[in-house]
Amino acid sequence: MDIKSQLIAGVRDREMGFSDHPADRGGPRKDGITEAVARQYGYQGDMRDLPDSLIDHIYADRYWRSLNLDEFSPLSEDLTVVLFDYGVNSGPGRAARDLQRALNVLNRRGADYPDIAADGAIGPKSMAAVSAFAAKHGDEGVEILADIVNGMRLAFLVELSERDESQEAFTFGWLRRVIHLLWA
Repeated sequence: MDIKSQLIAGVRDREMGFSDHPADRGGPRKDGITEAVARQYGYQGDMRDLPDSLIDHIYADRYWRSLNLDEFSPLSEDLTVVLFDYGVNSGPGRAARDLQRALNVLNRRGADYPDIAADGAIGPKSMAAVSAFAAKHGDEGVEILADIVNGMRLAFLVELSERDESQEAFTFGWLRRVIHLLWA
């Protein structure tokens, strides 16, 4: 099984079927796919009946492809795991922006590679920055980059729950998931 299939299967396992928690701002969902996202992909039925094939397609298209993870996966499995899971749970744009922000503060004021726009879109300039960072810092550096992005995600989740106490119903589970993400 390739890494994309493994990550999609892992997310689906963690999301565990249908849920409709009253505090969940995403509303009804199946295997982590919200009703709003399913509707964007043309699904009009009951969320309990969302087909597995559509769930897999949505994960591959909306989260894997939009983050350009085919480019990341040969470079670093950990960074690929972090970006995919972050994108799934907080949106691919936020995951990409935090990666871009991290790259910008790690470029030694532009000495290693130029700053990139933190626009949430992983394109050629973002990939060039990742490649330059990897060339400068090697495998260990890229693994540290994955940990930095994961740390930024943890901070975002704490801030989210601080802004909206209704989300505290999920905070411990979210944080546990992120902390244990690279341990699996």
